[in-house]
Amino acid sequence: MDQAEYDFSAAEAMFKARKYIYCVFMIQLALEKALKAVFVQRTGQAPPRTHKLVYLAELAQAALTEEQIQFLGLLDAVGPSARYSKDLKAAMKEYSRRIAGEHLARAREILQCVKNQVIPKP
Repeated sequence: MDQAEYDFSAAEAMFKARKYIYCVFMIQLALEKALKAVFVQRTGQAPPRTHKLVYLAELAQAALTEEQIQFLGLLDAVGPSARYSKDLKAAMKEYSRRIAGEHLARAREILQCVKNQVIPKP
């Protein structure tokens, strides 16, 4: 979970630096690590090697709303284009300040929700 929080702070830094594509990428990475943390804690097993957030949420049995799951699905769909954009100018238009800001706010909510599902270490 520490890595998830670190990556989320990097997403916030990318937003402030106006690097919106990287902001969205770091959001996806932060949520992936948070969901994997819940999975590890609940199962005692290593997490699967996947970037699919909806799949990880299901495996971790994360208590998320349908709206939150839909947002994870949106990130799953845009993840590769944020990481490996074939057209940088088009990607920069797609991930505007407004969109990145909305994603950041929604991700912050989900990250907090997932963090609340992790039992603190004694």
